[in-house]
Amino acid sequence: MTQMVRPRGLVIAVDGPAGAGKSTAAQAMAAMLGLLYLDTGAMYRALALKALRRDVDVCDGAALAALLADTAIVLQRTDDGRSQVLLDGDEVSAQLRSPEINATVAEVARHRAVREEMVRRQRTLAVAGGVVMDGRDIGTHVLPDADLKFYLTASLDARARRRQADLAQLGYTVRFEQLREEILQRDFVDAGRPHHPLQQAADAIVIDTTSQEVSRVVEQMVARCRQRLAR
Repeated sequence: MTQMVRPRGLVIAVDGPAGAGKSTAAQAMAAMLGLLYLDTGAMYRALALKALRRDVDVCDGAALAALLADTAIVLQRTDDGRSQVLLDGDEVSAQLRSPEINATVAEVARHRAVREEMVRRQRTLAVAGGVVMDGRDIGTHVLPDADLKFYLTASLDARARRRQADLAQLGYTVRFEQLREEILQRDFVDAGRPHHPLQQAADAIVIDTTSQEVSRVVEQMVARCRQRLAR
């Protein structure tokens, strides 16, 4: 893989299935390294939120693509290091993890025209460097020339428990069995998409987070990044 000179620093890709802890770990790593965290899943979630608000059928790819063309999605870092998602200028981060969005986002991401535009935007955000981008096919498709690639995985039950805990923090009570089934369905949908989003990049660093605390996972990732910077 040819390494590029990026004016703002490293480009780091973090992939993995739903509930593996990649967003939490990637955001913490970005804060520690002073990089911009880009949650690509939040971009699809923001579009899903707007579609639900506008009563746009998420099964209609053409309608979703037209909606996206008229939608501004901004991922930014606050002064205190938090990540925010702006949808047409409105801060919507807290609304993107609701059960309704969880149940809808896989269908939104399934449409080719939507994915192509999202990938175009994501690559534009990363071109200057200095970013940690997480998703499902960042290292294999969106940013195949990333300086470092991580793939986080975990058992299905661990992923469902984490999703349940995340929703509980937001005030939602959802049965474990329901979340387990939703994650299984998301895996199935992803596996059927072009570029197979759940594939590991050949040069990815794989971390199983099933029995590890977030702090330990982040520690391993940051150490790898610092090794790369020390070259």
